[in-house]
Amino acid sequence: MGLQLEKLTIAVHGRTLIRDLDARIEPGQVLAVMGPSGSGKSSLLAWVAGLLEPPFEARGALRLNGEDLTARPVQQRRIGLLFQDDLLFPHLSVLGNLLFALPAAARAASGSAAAGDRSSRVHAAQAALDDAGLAGFGARLPGSLSGGQRSRVALLRSLLAAPAAILLDEPFSKLDAALREQMRQFTFTTLAARKVPALLVTHDAADVPRGAQLIRLDHA
Repeated sequence: MGLQLEKLTIAVHGRTLIRDLDARIEPGQVLAVMGPSGSGKSSLLAWVAGLLEPPFEARGALRLNGEDLTARPVQQRRIGLLFQDDLLFPHLSVLGNLLFALPAAARAASGSAAAGDRSSRVHAAQAALDDAGLAGFGARLPGSLSGGQRSRVALLRSLLAAPAAILLDEPFSKLDAALREQMRQFTFTTLAARKVPALLVTHDAADVPRGAQLIRLDHA
């Protein structure tokens, strides 16, 4: 179970960035990847997401809960993405942003079309806001929220899409020190509770949660 990388090698223009990487991320656990710019961190995330394009070349296998995803397109991988920018839709309310993630997830979770109706989706989104300490924020626009609140909404939106794994690309880098710590705790506690394996790319060692695996790509 979990997310597994097998003998992954990534190269570009004849230069090898990652060679024969093996890693397994169990449900609810975190694998952190650190290294300087150009060491292959972003290429690693792109490959796992199914977004790596020429001139990059890759070989290896990707498995999620035992299924081979190596050749599957991005839309069939059920892997969520959380970036350093929250990427919320500014013209939609907080609730609208969350509902954007929900229709397919709700139907898949229940196996019935009824779960995809607006009433059930609104209930699920409001319950997520309650759990995140954002009760009553559904009608607000993203521009009225603090940085930490926006980050929490972005994480909730990613999780409401029911990903089987999630990629975290410097998700705390634009927050001030106090908000970073708050969001670290919220993010990793939430992922652990939902048993979602996470691959974290960061430049900040303080982002790496206790007990996480750590890989350093130190060659430039």
